[in-house]
Amino acid sequence: MSNRVRSALVKVAVLSFVTAAVGCGGVGTAHFTPTGKMTVARGGHTATLLLNGKVLLAGGFSGDASTIFASAELYDPATGTFAATGDMTAPRYRHTATLLLSTGMVLVTGGEGSEAQTAELYDPGTGTFTATSNMTTARFEHTAKLLLNGMVLIAGGSDSSGVLASAELYAPADGTFSPTGDMTTTRLEHTETPLGNGKVLIAGSVGGSGDALASAELYDEAAGTFTATGNMTGLRSWHTATQVVSGKVLIAGGISGGGINGPHLASAEVYDPKAGRFTVTGSMTKARSFHTATLLTDGSVLIAGGASSATVEVFNPSAGTFTAIGSMSGPRQWHTATLLTSGKVLLAGGDASGSAELYQ
Repeated sequence: MSNRVRSALVKVAVLSFVTAAVGCGGVGTAHFTPTGKMTVARGGHTATLLLNGKVLLAGGFSGDASTIFASAELYDPATGTFAATGDMTAPRYRHTATLLLSTGMVLVTGGEGSEAQTAELYDPGTGTFTATSNMTTARFEHTAKLLLNGMVLIAGGSDSSGVLASAELYAPADGTFSPTGDMTTTRLEHTETPLGNGKVLIAGSVGGSGDALASAELYDEAAGTFTATGNMTGLRSWHTATQVVSGKVLIAGGISGGGINGPHLASAEVYDPKAGRFTVTGSMTKARSFHTATLLTDGSVLIAGGASSATVEVFNPSAGTFTAIGSMSGPRQWHTATLLTSGKVLLAGGDASGSAELYQ
């Protein structure tokens, strides 16, 4: 095992210990402080915490949505500044970025446009992106998550022909993609949550008809197959899914149907992997979609922005309740939220100015 991988695993273990020890206590005083400005105003980008503690922000679209970016930048928590790094091989948005613990590189896949089948790797050591094998299928608005076996599960999304049910695996060892079992239905703007038990929860989405879905399914890493699990309590797409310390998954907000301009939701629910079912929990203080949800070191979940909102709230898993804790410096949607090794959360982009701030 390399030192980089060992260091990453130690960080995960320490975070898990702190979370378990502190528990899911009450909400203290919320602090939002400005940090450096991004090199360009981005929304719909990706943000990935690297093994060195810096954050890679890549692609996305401009504040007025007129430009799609190939550019990328690094946020350095030590200095609170953003600096340009190498450009991607192609402009991308509605793409994915996944940290590969085995190498420390970042796998970037798909995105809307002519490069939807391509993928590339970012090397933090050189600050450069290089092309890797193409995916088996062109995709955008798909999901990609690292599995326990070190492979990356890429599922659903859309291509020029419509919404996809197909899924595939990326193997870092040889840099290739290969098909795996298809999902039980077509999905995009769904959520993908590894449960830590060899299963992955796939929930909701926009289906082939354009309506939101309530259905959910589980991917079995060992068998390479998807099987249906209990339905959500309501229709959702553009929602968030966050696994909390208990192993349950918080599903929050989203849109209940009618495409991107459909009704926004304040409701939330929790999936229990042991029971295989969803149950209603307390509602958010505000209806949200295109927001972020971040597990904090005290076991609570930070819900920020969305649908031109500046407001922020916290979910307490023990009580099943949301509490408003203040507002960011301005409205954000299509932004990113990244838990730093310090326990602070970097909230970046999603506005017209390229601003960023820290939550503690």
